Amino acid sequence: MTDTNVAHGDDAPPASWKKGDAIAAAGIGDGKGETVIGRSVTINRPAAELFAYFRDFANLATFMENVDRIDVLDGKRSHWVVKAPGGRTVEWDALVTDEAQDQFIAWASEPGADVANSGRIEFRDAGARGTVVTATILYDPPGGVIGKIIAKMFQREPAIQARRDLRRFKQLMETGEIATAAMNTRQREEELA
Repeated sequence: MTDTNVAHGDDAPPASWKKGDAIAAAGIGDGKGETVIGRSVTINRPAAELFAYFRDFANLATFMENVDRIDVLDGKRSHWVVKAPGGRTVEWDALVTDEAQDQFIAWASEPGADVANSGRIEFRDAGARGTVVTATILYDPPGGVIGKIIAKMFQREPAIQARRDLRRFKQLMETGEIATAAMNTRQREEELA
């Protein structure tokens, strides 16, 4: 894996660059989506541990707030069901398009997706600080610009969610739980059992 930030001389995530540069740097190839978002977080865990947890896509619903469920179809394909504004859900099948053990995973939605998207998650060694995890995502918001505004109003816009979800991933991997003032569904189910 090449260090995509070296060419720009800083630690800014690729999504802060021009779209073409971000797509090329993130190794997304023929990215699906017009909107580019990127977020990074440093997690005090080794890259191998973070990669293994993330690569089991069924785990992602534990920290991705708007993900209702992910059904793993095979080693490369998964079906995503995600909450959208207005009580709706959007669905798509995703295909892992490239990966390098303990370094990165790249994906793209398959044709017919409710939300065309593609992206890459990178795990870069940060020495004694752990691992820098960078998510770069391209997507087409349903409903275009108006849909993006509505999603933002309902706090369901992917840029907002990426930041929150990476923070939740950090909490989960460093402490074993996600800090929240309210009980989540799983906690309620455990309490009722």
